[in-house]
Amino acid sequence: MKVSELGEFGLIELLAKIVGKSKGESVLIGIGDDAACWRTEASLQLATSDTLIQDVHFTLSTITWRALGWKALAVNLSDIAAMGGLPQYALVSLGLPEDTEVESVAELYEGMKELACLFDVAIVGGDVVGAPVVVLGLAVVGVSQNILTRSAATPGDRIAVTGCLGASAAGLAMLRKGLKFDEKTTATLREAHLKPHPRVVEGQTLARHGVKAAIDLSDGLVSDLDKLCKASGVGARLFTSQVPVPPVVRKSFGDDSINLALTGGEDYELLFTAQGEIIDKVREAMPCPVTVIGEIVDEPGGEEPGRVKIFDEQGNEVKLDKEGWEHFAHLKGDSGQVY
Repeated sequence: MKVSELGEFGLIELLAKIVGKSKGESVLIGIGDDAACWRTEASLQLATSDTLIQDVHFTLSTITWRALGWKALAVNLSDIAAMGGLPQYALVSLGLPEDTEVESVAELYEGMKELACLFDVAIVGGDVVGAPVVVLGLAVVGVSQNILTRSAATPGDRIAVTGCLGASAAGLAMLRKGLKFDEKTTATLREAHLKPHPRVVEGQTLARHGVKAAIDLSDGLVSDLDKLCKASGVGARLFTSQVPVPPVVRKSFGDDSINLALTGGEDYELLFTAQGEIIDKVREAMPCPVTVIGEIVDEPGGEEPGRVKIFDEQGNEVKLDKEGWEHFAHLKGDSGQVY
């Protein structure tokens, strides 16, 4: 069987079964969540990693080296945020073609440094190798006192998200299709896609106020909610009329804006579940808007395709052509997150 046949998430499950047998007693969470977690005498330690490959995850015709550095670090900080953690250290592994300009690499690191300084993250090392295309791999280590996980959602929880959804996917569509908007709209959508702001403070706020279940929105709202439901053994009811879509996206993309919010991905907002009274407390403490978009229910019939049910304003169930990003499927030729 080829990896494209098994799929990204099937492959992850297989690898988790193999390495799970070697976990030490101090390891609390291994493969399968936004970050790994293990216990030390002083605290809970978190670690995550992510890799970006030229012309798969980005193209240098639509992103600057500085923005690439920012985004590469941001996606890792978002994983730590989704666990309720505080990021501390980053390691960077670079694969570079031999004709890469030194000034470009310097700009890449300036972008990473700019974001790192906002969250007091130290870039402490890594590796540099030759490669046929640019390959950028980052690992981030952090700490937490109270972790959030994908496996803690329970029936009766409300489903909520930070911020708004769909602007990143709209920015990607604009860049890939050469769409023309007014100057302000162009700048807003471009920044939403190329310069996301990880919800680090917000993740810690969730953990402090009793939230237990969370995930960051990287692969698409429906896809990531499905992952959380699978990990928790529950189902979900999602209401499209409640999904927060930025006015600029609704104005620029019309009826397609809700699809961008549901399946576009790369918003790097936090999706979390909790009882209503906890969400009320979170709303008061949050530095950003929090919107309830659905509810957690008992998994319907135990059938995996039915984990997330989507309903429109009239109460009709909505069927989607796709739920979000899946790496090996997109390598086969489907449209994907190339920015």
